[in-house]
Amino acid sequence: MCVVAICAFTGLTQGGDERPGWQYYGGDRRASRYSPLDQIARDNVRNLRVAWRRPAVDAQLKNAFPDLSPSNYLRSTPIIINGTLYAPDGVGLLEAFDPSTGRSIWIQEPTHPTMKEAAGESTRGADVWRVGSDMRVLIVRGEYLYEIDAKTGKPVTAFGDRGRVSLDRHTPDEAPFFSFTGPIVVNDVIVIGGNGGGKIGGGYGDSGFVKESTPEDVRGYDARTGALLWTFHVVPHSNEPGADTWGGGSRDVAGNLASWSMLSADERLGYVYVPLSAPSVSYYGGWRPGNNLYSDSLVALNAKTGKLVWHFQMVHHDLWDYDTVGPPVLADITVNGRRINAVIQGSKTGFLYVFDRATGHPVWPIEERPVPHSTTPGEHSSPTQPFPTKPPPFERQGLTEADLIDFTPALKSEAVEIVRHFVIGPIFTPPSVRSEEPDGKKGSIVLPGVYGGGNWNNGAFDPETGMYYAVSHTVPWVYDLVKPTDSKATMDYAIDIGRGPSKRHTDIKGPQGLPLTRPPYGRITAYDMNRGEIVWMTANGDGPRNHPLLKDLNLPPLGIPGRPAPLLTKTLLFIGEGSDAVFNSGGGNKFRAYDKATGQVVWETELPAGTTGAPMTYMSGGKQYIVVAVGAKNHDAEWVALSLP
Repeated sequence: MCVVAICAFTGLTQGGDERPGWQYYGGDRRASRYSPLDQIARDNVRNLRVAWRRPAVDAQLKNAFPDLSPSNYLRSTPIIINGTLYAPDGVGLLEAFDPSTGRSIWIQEPTHPTMKEAAGESTRGADVWRVGSDMRVLIVRGEYLYEIDAKTGKPVTAFGDRGRVSLDRHTPDEAPFFSFTGPIVVNDVIVIGGNGGGKIGGGYGDSGFVKESTPEDVRGYDARTGALLWTFHVVPHSNEPGADTWGGGSRDVAGNLASWSMLSADERLGYVYVPLSAPSVSYYGGWRPGNNLYSDSLVALNAKTGKLVWHFQMVHHDLWDYDTVGPPVLADITVNGRRINAVIQGSKTGFLYVFDRATGHPVWPIEERPVPHSTTPGEHSSPTQPFPTKPPPFERQGLTEADLIDFTPALKSEAVEIVRHFVIGPIFTPPSVRSEEPDGKKGSIVLPGVYGGGNWNNGAFDPETGMYYAVSHTVPWVYDLVKPTDSKATMDYAIDIGRGPSKRHTDIKGPQGLPLTRPPYGRITAYDMNRGEIVWMTANGDGPRNHPLLKDLNLPPLGIPGRPAPLLTKTLLFIGEGSDAVFNSGGGNKFRAYDKATGQVVWETELPAGTTGAPMTYMSGGKQYIVVAVGAKNHDAEWVALSLP
């Protein structure tokens, strides 16, 4: 089948004005998610209306490949360059579309006109590299890095193999590479994080008890030719610093540590900031004694050479899957009269870690404090973990009876009975072995759980006010270790995260189907980063306040546990409620504008479905637009654009 027809439109739109625009996933490569645009403001936001909608996959592509069945989880955030929107679509192909109408201009053609090449998954974003008057758009799709001419949608044939570079790492099981994140261009180097490829245990592979995996190394490529310039080993090789943090020969088999969230960069320094995740099968670490660098770390790399500039490990010897996740946000702040070029890193732990982005020195002290010791046989849990002294956490940490739902005495009593069967305690309470005895403990309830606290959606910074906005949810999880029964097992203990046959590892429900803890269940926390202090915190969404047991209590909004991302403008903070299309997430269809100074809701609307991607904003034809990806289990993915009449 020839698919040339799907790229019939090749002219760029006229009249678009993206300055100030949205030129990278996070607005800019500082990942601030901020725009100074103010046409949409407090006094007129109530007049916002849907300006256009467009499906996640253009009808022309679906007509060419009628068997395409894209996921309803559209991760993509468009960028706008020279008056044209660009975004990876619902199957990961790059599309260019008109910012005023949403009409397709061109669609990237599959390299081969086959259903296999057309099918794929959506990714979060694209980046741009300029060569004189030429502009090239970079995306990662499946196993390849693509460089595409921004005007025509055609591959740049001088780049790699006729416009694309293979990212396949030739793992032992020949699993394909895949990245949710997309590339970032730092001067003339394309930096790729990512995930996928090789076995990943903990329930993701054939067995949750397989420790062998492949490290998700960070790589830099020449923007002109596609040549591989450097590789940063996330699990250090034998001759590299940090190798001694992997004991028992674990360095030879350890993997994952993916940077599956977006990256950021300081182009003046030439540094790229890479948040790294947990080791494979992180819930049991008896096979990998030591702190296990560079898991759960923020690393600053020289983008030209790939050399490590500095690093900080947020979690030693991870047993919780506490990824360092969310784009590192570059922020210029003033602390005690001193101007600091900082980087702010959120985490699943609910902490904000703040560093001088040139040196890696903490802006406020970070203390090593004692944490509970693991009781699991053979485990080597770290005796201490790093605790920032400032700012305060943005999410509830640890679980005690005082944290349990208490709207009525009956609900509190039932919640106490639920947790009686589990180990509970402060943050960094380790997973525990599940007892089969009638009165034995059934594992540990840990808060934050495996999905955080913070996640990919966390964080926005206002460079004018020095305010940072953290987005989080409260979802406790059960970490219950069991011995393997699978003949393929290579570990003594593990837990299943809910995809394998046992499905032991799950979020835990509270009494009568209500949450286990007190609210809020989804929240926004605003910080003054010049002082390292919380200014306000508010629940995001109504939550279960209309539940039959609660509806007569006249409760305020309780918050929805979802993964929505924020957008900051001159006076407003826009955010949705997340979507049930996002794996193991809640959400709702509301999209709100908050007064960013006070946290008060000044406007809300009902979108066709919950938000699945991060919103962005731009000007086109003299009008400001806000665009966000939406989708749900029962609603096809699409982009929705809002504007004033």
